[in-house]
Amino acid sequence: MTIIWVWTRKKNLRDATSSLAAIQAPALRDLSFMKTQIEVDFEKKAKDIIKKLGFDKNLRNVQKGDQEALIQLLYAFKKGMNENLKNQIVEKGTTLELIDRIIGYANQLKQANVTQETLKETTKEVSDEAVAIFNEIYDEIIGICKIASNFYQYDSLKKEQFTFSKVVANMNATRKIGKQGEEITE
Repeated sequence: MTIIWVWTRKKNLRDATSSLAAIQAPALRDLSFMKTQIEVDFEKKAKDIIKKLGFDKNLRNVQKGDQEALIQLLYAFKKGMNENLKNQIVEKGTTLELIDRIIGYANQLKQANVTQETLKETTKEVSDEAVAIFNEIYDEIIGICKIASNFYQYDSLKKEQFTFSKVVANMNATRKIGKQGEEITE
């Protein structure tokens, strides 16, 4: 049950990360295309339009892979894209669908980012339920070790295999670095 619980949390985090990437990639592509389209269509006014849409403040960090900067750029784009500007851009040949799609990415990406960040935090936490399950497993293992230790009381080698502290010590065997830089496990 514990393994399923941990696996489910990790899977949910992987799914959230995949969702984020699935939104991020087309958003980046569309924003890049939009910027180029503006630069070509509005040669003289391009700098002002690009600034109004938030490219100037956020683009460099977006190109470095900063998700927060991408979200900020999308919201700046959404805020700056008024009806007048939208009509001017569409008149020059850019599709209204592209503009609307970029505006739609803002909320989608923010929600996906919040979901991913929340799962990152909760994946690190060990819930009370998990602690209880781990304690149940520990109690069961201790019981098995006590019974087996008693059963093998006259066979010290076998008895050692069921002494909890010895089992843990063997699991955490220390590593030493040999003279030649080789790893040696005790």
